[in-house]
Amino acid sequence: MCGIAGLFDLRAERMPDGDRLGRMLRALAHRGPDGETRHLEPGLAFGHRRLAIIDVEGGSQPIFNEDGTAAVLFNGMIYNYRTLMDDLGARGHRFRTRCDTETIVHGFEQWGADVVDHLDGFFAFAVWNRNTRQLLLARDRFGKKPLYYAVDSDGWLVFASEVGAILAALGQAPALRADAVEDYLAFGYVPEPKSVFQGIEKLPPAHRVLLKGRDGRIAPEAYWDLRFPERPDDIDEAAAMAGVRERLDAAVAKRLVADVPLGAFLSGGVDSSAIVASMARTSDHAVQTCAMGFDDPSVDETRFAQMVADRYHTDHFTEVVNMEAASLIGTLAHAYGEPFADASALPTFLVSRLARRRVTVALSGDGGDEVFAGYRRYPFHMREEALKAWVPSNIRRLVFGPLARLYPALPNAPRWLRARATFEALSLDTVGGFFRAVTIMPDAVRDAVRSRDLGRTLAGYHPSEVLRTHADRAGTDDALARAQYIDLKTWLPGQMLVKVDRASMSNGLEVRNPFLDRDLVEWAARLPAHLKVQGFSGKHVLKRAMEERLPREVLYRPKQGFTAPIDRWMRAGLDDRLAGLAASPRLRESGLVSPEGIASLVTQHRTGRGDFSRPLWALMMFDAFLEETARTVADSLTSVAPGVPKAVERNLSALG
Repeated sequence: MCGIAGLFDLRAERMPDGDRLGRMLRALAHRGPDGETRHLEPGLAFGHRRLAIIDVEGGSQPIFNEDGTAAVLFNGMIYNYRTLMDDLGARGHRFRTRCDTETIVHGFEQWGADVVDHLDGFFAFAVWNRNTRQLLLARDRFGKKPLYYAVDSDGWLVFASEVGAILAALGQAPALRADAVEDYLAFGYVPEPKSVFQGIEKLPPAHRVLLKGRDGRIAPEAYWDLRFPERPDDIDEAAAMAGVRERLDAAVAKRLVADVPLGAFLSGGVDSSAIVASMARTSDHAVQTCAMGFDDPSVDETRFAQMVADRYHTDHFTEVVNMEAASLIGTLAHAYGEPFADASALPTFLVSRLARRRVTVALSGDGGDEVFAGYRRYPFHMREEALKAWVPSNIRRLVFGPLARLYPALPNAPRWLRARATFEALSLDTVGGFFRAVTIMPDAVRDAVRSRDLGRTLAGYHPSEVLRTHADRAGTDDALARAQYIDLKTWLPGQMLVKVDRASMSNGLEVRNPFLDRDLVEWAARLPAHLKVQGFSGKHVLKRAMEERLPREVLYRPKQGFTAPIDRWMRAGLDDRLAGLAASPRLRESGLVSPEGIASLVTQHRTGRGDFSRPLWALMMFDAFLEETARTVADSLTSVAPGVPKAVERNLSALG
């Protein structure tokens, strides 16, 4: 688990700028507190910040092959590295370390770009072969580890684990990308392959790109995709329950390999509790667990975490988050690099800091909702799609569209009374309805807060196009499978895994996700829908499988989610910041939002006419992002480019 940075000459074989690489590595120092190494040669620079997990003494990077003609720069963990070492050793490759990283460089020699097909783990890496002048960039199947890249005006490809390192290499913050800003307002994150900056891209999950010096073509290609079958497996519930336990235990076991202290997050929800139960069955000593609670009982889950900790006699420790944690907004904005509006990033950051006091590696329950259909939106979406199948689209638009406009919003009423959202979803097509379920800012709210300049630049673009692209590739007409596929391509890598990666790596902590084990995910994709969703409850077979391991109070309580009480904080500790949001000079100068629209939203929220905490938190985080981006670039260049801050702020105001 590390931070990687590099430069690759797409035009010739010029000597790279070592100072430039140094600036990139300084921006990644938090990802690798255990050391920094660099390698420069004509046409290439590799830089690495290390968090030592495997072969602590011998795993410094880049790691070369036997004759020094190939090298790898790696962030992640390869779980099957010992098997690969045996296989490659039998083929004549000689290993100098015990580190999983070295399997990649020898695998690239042996299989070329197809090395990714042999890797079981999570990763972002660059591997270079001097003899063929080829550079391979690759990212793991689910996007657990990030990889940004850009091409500068001088023909250098720059790549790194975080966007801040790219900005340090470029020497400025490029213009913001209009459709990415609109995506952020809609989703609360910027989905791959876009970044919020013009010209800076993210390599998508399960993609690789093979480059050759002087070629200059950058054409990422997918090397894997998750397939939901037309006909699910014919499996009964008992067999499926046994299959869940078997595969989850295997996924957990392979993630317990480390040469440093290891533990787990324990939120008190089904997923993290299932992970801890499996760890306790495997481990020969008490599992280290940690939980982050809240001083608001309505969102605090620590008593459920304590139930699991007591049952398995874990070495458990808990801290409580209060309103003062909201002062970390600037810290979060710096850590995430791009605007990021998931309020649960705050407790995730704090629980990562808590865990790092005792362990270097933590297992987490992330991915369980996507793999076993745990989100509350899934059963509603399935019912909406079933009704749509019986009513022609033109009739739905004529009937449900007017009903949605006439029905009162009732934002504070019980969900079963909030029929307006259902009527709106029924009037839309499949993707439009699903977009309505996942957006943090419905169209009407975005219309109110978006500036006219941004609206004109968008030229009719709508963020639902992101979802539509993946829906078209899902290869299934099953409503649940298609929704899961969309989430696995957007929500999971863009929000859930970004949240965990940036929060944990800001604290020098590696996080592993057993629910995203490839074998487990591919097996779960073949399960019939009724084993995942029954009634309005998801994760049916997972809960049934865990009945012998976990308390019923943990398994069958209403889904809560790990998030801070932002609404209450906004009406109290954050009230001053909220009141001044519309007047923020950064937001005004950006030209992206409407101060009048924001002021109206603030007034409605503060007077109780609606709960707009999520859109307003997103706008607060966008404001903090603008401030932190200017500071990041200015700090990296102050010594070599006086006056940069003003130039950066002007550039941030420009729209691409």
